[in-house]
Amino acid sequence: MLPDQEFLRIVDATPLVSIDLVLRNVRGEVLLGRRLNRPAKDSWFVPGGRIRKNERVKEALRRISARELGVLIEAAELVGVFDHIYEDNFLGVAGVNTHYVVLGFAAHLPEGVVLTPDDQHGELRWWSVAEVMARACHAH
Repeated sequence: MLPDQEFLRIVDATPLVSIDLVLRNVRGEVLLGRRLNRPAKDSWFVPGGRIRKNERVKEALRRISARELGVLIEAAELVGVFDHIYEDNFLGVAGVNTHYVVLGFAAHLPEGVVLTPDDQHGELRWWSVAEVMARACHAH
């Protein structure tokens, strides 16, 4: 972990590379979590997180799923590469935006799997695809 001010300089100067997990249950619903932290605070969003320096994508997928959901996802299908650009940052410092280059991965979770939200999510909820599309994934 970097000190906050050093990481803020990185956020200000470069895009961050991250993984988003588009997870579906047996009913085809999509899992979203209500974010407690910046950026995108108070938005419903798919689970995900930054890829660490020298961490392979598959390792990041396992770490992020275990940390954010309490479930180990070993394999997922790459569905695309996306940009998320926010006007704020993790510290809320004025004038510094956040740019993520996101690798979107899709996977199905089996019936009865128990999910455990981490400290970044107030709650987890399954949404129909129509609900997700209507709210454009960045729902308030």
